[in-house]
Parts: sequence; C-alpha cells; structure tokens
Amino acid sequence: MEPQYISSMLGLLLAAFLTLSSATSPHDNFLRCLSLSSNHSSSIARVVFTPDNLSYSTILKSRIRNHRFCTTDTPKPFVIVTPLLTSDIQATIHCSRNHGLQLRIRSGGHDYEGLSFVSHVRFVLVDLINFRSVDVDVENRVAWVESGAILGELYYRIAEKNKTLAFPGGICHTVGIGGYMSGGGYGLLFRKYGLAADNVIDAQLIDVYGRILDRQSMGEEVFWAIRGGGGGSFGIVLSWKLKLVSVPPTGTLFTVRRTLEQNAINLIHKWQYVAPKMPHGMYFDVALSRVKSTRDGKKTVTSSFIAFYLGGTNELVPLMHERFPELGIRKKDCIEMSWIESIIYLGKIRNQPLEVLLDRDFQTPLTLPSYKSKSDYVKEPIPEIGLKGLWTRFSENEAEFGVIYFFSYGGIMDEIPESSTPFPHRAGNLYKIIYNVGWEEQDNINSDKYIDWIRRIYGYMGAYVSKSPREAYVNYRDLDIGTNSEGNTTSYARASVWGRKYFKNNFDKLVHVKTMIDPENFFRHEQSIPPLWKKQEAPEHEITKRDCIEMSWIESIIYRGQIQNQPLEVLLDRNFQSPPTLMSFKSNPTT
Repeated sequence: MEPQYISSMLGLLLAAFLTLSSATSPHDNFLRCLSLSSNHSSSIARVVFTPDNLSYSTILKSRIRNHRFCTTDTPKPFVIVTPLLTSDIQATIHCSRNHGLQLRIRSGGHDYEGLSFVSHVRFVLVDLINFRSVDVDVENRVAWVESGAILGELYYRIAEKNKTLAFPGGICHTVGIGGYMSGGGYGLLFRKYGLAADNVIDAQLIDVYGRILDRQSMGEEVFWAIRGGGGGSFGIVLSWKLKLVSVPPTGTLFTVRRTLEQNAINLIHKWQYVAPKMPHGMYFDVALSRVKSTRDGKKTVTSSFIAFYLGGTNELVPLMHERFPELGIRKKDCIEMSWIESIIYLGKIRNQPLEVLLDRDFQTPLTLPSYKSKSDYVKEPIPEIGLKGLWTRFSENEAEFGVIYFFSYGGIMDEIPESSTPFPHRAGNLYKIIYNVGWEEQDNINSDKYIDWIRRIYGYMGAYVSKSPREAYVNYRDLDIGTNSEGNTTSYARASVWGRKYFKNNFDKLVHVKTMIDPENFFRHEQSIPPLWKKQEAPEHEITKRDCIEMSWIESIIYRGQIQNQPLEVLLDRNFQSPPTLMSFKSNPTT
C-alpha cells in the first residue's frame, strides 16, 4: 500500500471521527474516555478538574509542600483527578495509557523534588486526598491505612484507642502515608522497631493493567519492591496493612543546645561514638543551625542534642551520665511525655491539642515554604578538623536558613539484612546526614544562591561520608545525583548512576521487578526504576485479562498503527514517519 494512500485513508478516518464527535478538544476526549471506562461515570465527573475549573488551582496548590515548585513557570497537570472510588483510579490509568499521558501520584505532597505533582511532559495528577481511611485493630495490633492519609491521622487514630500502641513513623505529621511507606520511612522508634516499611505486612496495589493486587496475588517480589523502592515506579498503592508496636505509657525527651564556646565540636565528635551504641529504645540526633547569640544578638552556630527515650527520667539521666557525661544532662533538662505527645513536641506544633494531628493543612515550622535537601551516610567518625570546616561554612550568608541533622543509627538497624527491603542502609552506618536549606516563597527568584550553598556543603562533606557509591535516602529525593533520560527508554546504565546511591545492590532486583510488573514503563518519572529493555519471546499461554486493552475504534487505529503516545491530531500529519513503514521501500506487485 503506497504512503500517499495511507495518509489519505488516515485523514478520512479522522474526518469521520471528528464529524461524529463534533470536533472535541483533547480534554474532552480524555474526559469521555474516563466516563466510558469508569463503572460509575456520574461520580467520576465530580472528581476531575481541568484548568478551566475554578477549583483546579486551589486543589493543585493546597498540597504542594515545597513552594520551589509552585511558581508560574512550574509545569501544571493536563488534568487533576481526586478519585473517590477504586474504579476511578483504574479508569485514569487506562485512559492515560491510551492517550499517551504520564501519571503523577500524590498522597501528601512532600516530594522533595516535586516528582509527585510535576512533570515536563503532559501529565495527569492523581491526588489521593479522598483515600485516607484509617482502621485500627487494637486486639490484633494492626492497622489498615489508605495512601492518602497523613501520618498524623494514623497516629491520632492509634492513640484514640490505645496509648501504649504506636507506629514507627516520622515526626512531620502532614507527610502522606503513600510516599512515606514507599521510600522506607524512619522516625523516633526506628532504632527499636526498624523502618515504617519493615512493619508493613500487606498492601493493595493497582498495577498498570488495572488489577487490584494484595500481597498474595502480587507476589513476594513485588511486595518487597513497594516497601522502600520509591514511589511512582510499580503502580499505585491504595492501602497498607501495618504492624503496630508497643511503647511505654511514658517516655523522656530532652533538647540541649551547645555553641562553639561551649565545646560543641568536641561534643559532636564524641556523639559519633556514643549515639549508635545507645539502647535500642533511644532516638538521639544532633541539629546544626544558626541562631541569634544571647550575648550580642549576632548570628552564631548552635548544635542541638535531641533525644527521646522509651523510659522514665530516672533511667535516662543515669544512662547519659554513664555513656556521655560530657553533655551534662540533668533532670531539669528532661520532660516526661507519652509517645504521641513527643510527636507534637518534636514536630514543633507545641501548645496545640492532639486534634492538630488531623489537620493536613497545618503549616508545620519544620521547614520554610521553599527548600532544597540532600542526604549522606557516615560509616567512620568525622575527625574534629572536618567538623570545624563544616562549622565554618555556616558563617556564609546563605546558611542563615540552613540546618544539618545527624540521625544516629545502630540498634535494630544493625540486625536487619540490607536486602530485606529495597532500603539498604543498615549495618555499618553510624548515622545519616540530612542537609536542608530553606527560604520564603517570595525569595524563589534567588533560590539559586541557597541551592549553591547546600551543594558546596555537600561537596565539602564528600571526604567524610560513604563512597562507591555515595549513598543517599530515596525519600529525600535529590535530582543532583542523577536522572533518567526524557521519554520512555531510560537505560539501565544511566539509571544505575542514581539507583545504586539510593538502593546499592538492591537496585538490580528492583529493575527485575519493574520489568515483570510494568514492562512498558508506564509508571515513570525522573528517578523511577526502569525496566530492562530487551526483546523477549512471549511464552505460549492462554489469553487473560492482562493481555487485553479496551479502547475505542479510533484509538485502535493509533495503537495498531504503532503511533502510541501521540495526540489524536497525529492522524492529520501526513509527514509523520509511521514505524511500520521504512524510510525507503519498493512495493512488490506480485505479493
């Protein structure tokens, strides 16, 4: 068949379709697909927002936690879907695939690089705000939590039923469950009970084919991958079954600050040896920041030693005198409180009722509105000269809103094999470092100077942290360490650059799982796990639902013409090089 005839035929087909559909827009075509694909077409219409909707901008901005990605230049979603039903999500996956649209999945909006709600190609945002139920079963010490819930909602519902049950999660109560679990998740109890992902015992996942899978039906390899392999690679996790853990009615917390004049560098140097060997039930970190001096009002660098201990003051003070007498902890430095109260205290939402944990819109002061973060792991104590160099760099102007956290490891983290989940940073680490610099939203125009500062700090620290690879924590996304190529064909070699920093040798297994669960790489972003791109002979098997794709007649023309991932208007392009046709060919009239 000659190319001219093919082009003419496609033009006629499109003309016929447009006549039938009254020349609808791309948004209309996508919305029609959603309506036809959903089991509840009337309900899905209420949860779909295009830029023409008055609520579109409000919904988009309301859960952007890093305002670095809330500018006029930030790419916006083609459509926002806030599903009420599982079938809404299935329809969105189906129609996004058929219309060549990427998906971004947002639970809490805390993605450090905005990957859960920003893309540089046309995309659909699935916001799980309506998937937020929490069902706590005290008798069996488990909870089912949907991905759109926040940590605060989980904590509140647990404490509502039992004050001596908890979950080993973080202190920022507005973080969404979905993203938090997907990256591993650490918090006050992780030296005692491991990561959040270590305490997931089941989950519900919607895969690229729209199937709803639990642990048994997805298989152990996929279940392994979703618990620490990073969000946005394997499907959409609807809900998580969590194992709850025991805590005493009362714990003890202290925060003491030391400046350079108060021997802070020597104390931090000693902390590196002491903190990882503390009892499993103790969380012990250090934060470096700039504050106003009480003497002359000038800015000075201070180190805050922060601890939470699962026990009373009468246990903690003697322990500190024995292990770390130089810090000089006294009874008056300590505050006894429950685990749930410690979340509010350390989350800097003090003097608020417990119900503040239910408020997902509460502006926590843990970070400024716009920020950039990076991470490291330390395996050998940093010498005092190295700490002095770090201290000096806090004197730079851009460091005014900078903070660096040292989170001690040890405890049960030394006992869990690094291959037990994709999160590999276990035994051998003394502590983790988080570098963060923030600024007010109106200063976004000057963001480069703050980001340059944190990159200089990161560069300086290279001599003192893990190497080959220089490890990083996936929940603190950092596109500086590498990204996938644009499009759908990221190479294994390119993804390995950043992948091994997050996952070490577990990266290879994640690639294997990705190839199995999403071989065409539909779920993807700048740091998603790629499949292996190799041609494989399909095994003989009976046709199942997984092999089938539902689509309209006009969509089948695009699909069979191998011009997927193109808008409908491609049918008008007579110069488009269709893959089945070689650049040069000659027809054989005898065939």
